[in-house]
Amino acid sequence: MSRSRVSMLLALLVLVAVVVSAVVAARSGPGGSAAAPRADESAAPPVRVVVPGLPGESSTVTDSRQVRAPDGSTYNAADVAFVQMMIVHHGQAVEMAALVPGRGQNSQLLALARRMQAVQEPEIGWLRTWLSQRKLPDSDPSHDHSTMPGMQSGADMQALAAAKGPEFDRRFIAMMTDHHRGAMRMAGEVLKSGEDERLRETAGEMAVEQGSEIRRMQDL
Repeated sequence: MSRSRVSMLLALLVLVAVVVSAVVAARSGPGGSAAAPRADESAAPPVRVVVPGLPGESSTVTDSRQVRAPDGSTYNAADVAFVQMMIVHHGQAVEMAALVPGRGQNSQLLALARRMQAVQEPEIGWLRTWLSQRKLPDSDPSHDHSTMPGMQSGADMQALAAAKGPEFDRRFIAMMTDHHRGAMRMAGEVLKSGEDERLRETAGEMAVEQGSEIRRMQDL
């Protein structure tokens, strides 16, 4: 290679080094440290999410905005809490609906109870699958299920099971209406705070379905 071509190559390398140095300096603060984030980058810390490890591995705590499902979708702590609690919430509704045959008097109420079971049992299965796909447990011991909106007390459930005829019908409609309204409130919370788009769509569908059932019970 001629001496002139070597000189040109050296000059080009020096120019590249100067440009890179300038870029690094522009992105660094005094002393070469990283520059402070812009105002729109310094948002409040996100919710933390515990992600269980594989068998034999420890769990990890991660940023809620970094949690991804195997399909690439994102989710956060609000999504997880909703799914875990809704499994229990739906479970009580199914338990109540199962009491209608043999106790209730109204045939339309019996048909509605069967519809509730037909809708909510598959939803429970879907919610369990959502958790298992993310290697998450079905429940969180820290959740106080008795405080969930619309959850009926043990005493109320015993009184419902002991009722018959018109008394049962009235008690069931009052309790299930309250229960459905609680589920709609929970759905509204995950619609506001959740990240998983498919889950938010499902929560919206649940709210619409239960609102429709409330109106039918009011007609009865």
